[in-house]
Amino acid sequence: MVSYYHFYKMNPKLKYEINWETFINLFISGRVFIGSWFDHVRGWYTHKEDFNILFLTYEEMKKDLRSAVLKICKFVDINLDEKAIDTVVQRSTFKNMKDDPLSNYSFVPKDLLDQSKGNFLRKGIVGDWKNIMTVAQSEMFDKVFKEKMGDLPTTFLWDLDEETAS
Repeated sequence: MVSYYHFYKMNPKLKYEINWETFINLFISGRVFIGSWFDHVRGWYTHKEDFNILFLTYEEMKKDLRSAVLKICKFVDINLDEKAIDTVVQRSTFKNMKDDPLSNYSFVPKDLLDQSKGNFLRKGIVGDWKNIMTVAQSEMFDKVFKEKMGDLPTTFLWDLDEETAS
């Protein structure tokens, strides 16, 4: 939600400024540009076998990038030698991707993505939501998340220092 908020502010098609308080209410109710994140994730997750979908979160990659690369290789049935895996892992770090125009979208025209309002790849920090969300907002999100996603047999990691949340 926090990442999408920052991305939302970079969208020049949205002709108005939006503050965090307004955005969180729009996001929770599904009234943002892409619709409900909860419905989106639930829809794909409930059809993951139909479409052969691999779910992998940024938090998982931050926690153990090498394992994430190996998981992707297995999913797409590609066997890489150790040197190739090392190269993929090295090129997939947040720092390297932030500096890579093909990853940071700096080539996208300003009328589609206005990066003068922020970088597409911002901080790369798991748990940075604590710096923007109040305790009440966090509790509200947790409640809505549990209501809308609690029955899915999957987990989400919100902070690398905590256990996974389901």
